[in-house]
Amino acid sequence: MTPLRILIHAIGSAGDVHPFVGIGRALQARGHEVFVITSGHFEHLVTSAGLGFRMLGTAEDFKQAQEDKDLWHPRKGFPTIVRRAMNPSYEPILTHARELQLPGKTVMLASSVALGTRNASELLGIPFATVHLAPSLFPSIYRQPVLHGMPFGQGAPRILKSLQWWIAAKVVDFHVLPGLNRFRKHLGLPPARDVLHDWWNSPDRVIALFPDWFAPPQPDWPPQTRQTGFPMFDESGMRPVPPGLLEFLHAGEPPVIFTPGSAMTGGHSFFEEAVEAMKLTGRRGILLSPFETSIPKDLPPNVRHFAYVSFGEILPRAAAMVYHGGVGTCAQTLRAGIPHLIQPMAHDQLDTLSRVRDLGVGDGLHPHQFKAARIAANLELLLDDPAVSRRAKEVAGKFDPAGWLCETCKLIEAMTTGSPAPLPPCVGCGREAATMIDGKAWCVDCFHECGSCCAGDE
Repeated sequence: MTPLRILIHAIGSAGDVHPFVGIGRALQARGHEVFVITSGHFEHLVTSAGLGFRMLGTAEDFKQAQEDKDLWHPRKGFPTIVRRAMNPSYEPILTHARELQLPGKTVMLASSVALGTRNASELLGIPFATVHLAPSLFPSIYRQPVLHGMPFGQGAPRILKSLQWWIAAKVVDFHVLPGLNRFRKHLGLPPARDVLHDWWNSPDRVIALFPDWFAPPQPDWPPQTRQTGFPMFDESGMRPVPPGLLEFLHAGEPPVIFTPGSAMTGGHSFFEEAVEAMKLTGRRGILLSPFETSIPKDLPPNVRHFAYVSFGEILPRAAAMVYHGGVGTCAQTLRAGIPHLIQPMAHDQLDTLSRVRDLGVGDGLHPHQFKAARIAANLELLLDDPAVSRRAKEVAGKFDPAGWLCETCKLIEAMTTGSPAPLPPCVGCGREAATMIDGKAWCVDCFHECGSCCAGDE
């Protein structure tokens, strides 16, 4: 097809930016020109991947946001993202889009909180896709995401689920709309409304970057949603292997890997408990963090620290993964076929834990439970359970990263036609389908008729 210019607007930590770099490389390999618009913190990563780069906030801005303790608070985390990342992004996203657009040959991709992309799309007439990396970003009254502060669980009546999502939407609007609508008023655009249920989803296309066996699509997801799979980019082969890593891996049994996430500056207690757990079990462990001050002094011989190792290189050689519940780390652990132990703190992490439990490949401990004795006991249970090992290997066999990435690229390329990628007719009534469930097409009317049975909710 005609080469396109793809503008990728990515806001977040390494776990948020890595997938877009992976997609960008795949699009570039298909003959397109790709620019990634993200924090200056990731400039080296983007340019090393051979992609164009435009800055969205400085590396110092990123560092200050990382060091904000509220970023990992269950209730304060989202307002902190709005204040430090979303509100400052609206002007530069528009400026870069104006500079880079090629009429009729430009497509934009936006990460979930890159809301300024929609402003640019409306003003400049550029089609764009919202890309959601996690199922927690899709509100639903069927198989609903598990999030901090949600009073009604999965078994609650749908009327109560609807009520709590209405409240959640009002909270999101309270934090997002003032800054967003001030900027839109300045541009002469009408005010945005209902961010959670409508506005942050592109009317052109929504791409869910996770497979349906991890999170089946639900009847009340946006009808323009198309689901592919995990992007799986993690800088494998782009960085040198840290000194001493291979020697440690070859010196004994597979280690347990511990990481609280690449943006977690305050992980000292996490790693302290991890070290004590390894002492209790006698197992070998690896601590992953770029923040040296988070690592306890005088590590025992069976525990080593490394600033960064790509998951694709280390997890196939690991016994288990203990982490914060980020969906990218979860995907890499699922692909490696090893058990998960999750300590969820904020954002999408509780929902990731719920899906790992659904798959039967791991368990979790909340922060107040994350103590050495319980870590050790849970790890032993997971590592000694043949059902967990068998299920983890079964899930690993479901991975098709190359196929998923190819399908994602095709969805992006098809956007220049101005119409969504076609679906087969609904298997229930024969009319135009709205989504795919277990490989079959269904429309909204049929969901209304037969309720949740089509989505496997009951």
